[in-house]
Amino acid sequence: MHTARKAYPGKLFLKKALLAGLLAGTLDAIAAIINYYAVTGKSPVIVFEYIASGVFGKQAYTDGAPYAIFGLLFHFLIAMIFAVFYFWIYPTTTFLQKNSLASAILYGIFIWLVMNLLIVPLFISHTWTFHVTKVLLAMFILIVCIGIPVSFLASSFYKKNRYGKAYDQTGI
Repeated sequence: MHTARKAYPGKLFLKKALLAGLLAGTLDAIAAIINYYAVTGKSPVIVFEYIASGVFGKQAYTDGAPYAIFGLLFHFLIAMIFAVFYFWIYPTTTFLQKNSLASAILYGIFIWLVMNLLIVPLFISHTWTFHVTKVLLAMFILIVCIGIPVSFLASSFYKKNRYGKAYDQTGI
């Protein structure tokens, strides 16, 4: 069911959505660092250089810290975009409102699909091999680190506004 979108107060909406993105980005960055180091034994700085290589190309791997910082910033930007998008579609998507956990799982899978089948191929040229266990682990990380916090924070945000009153999602 599609309902009319009522604009939520802009500053509060943006603040809560960006904070959700900051939390999700932090959790996802920590998971990426732990996972990369556990699997390779190498410095996790490479994770953020890889992200930066989407903009700077192979040069991102040459100078270390400056490009890793750009990669970290891009990582948080992407997490915040996904959080703001979820907060934006929440009031008009009945399914998201009915089951936060199921929504979180599907949103984590959606993020994996968008990132790995659209964004990464557009910005980073490399060969990619499909490994079921790696894909499932990556999806699990996105579900836990981004899907769950963003889903539950959006649900909480829309259930109560800053005055403690229920938010009218229909605009009526």
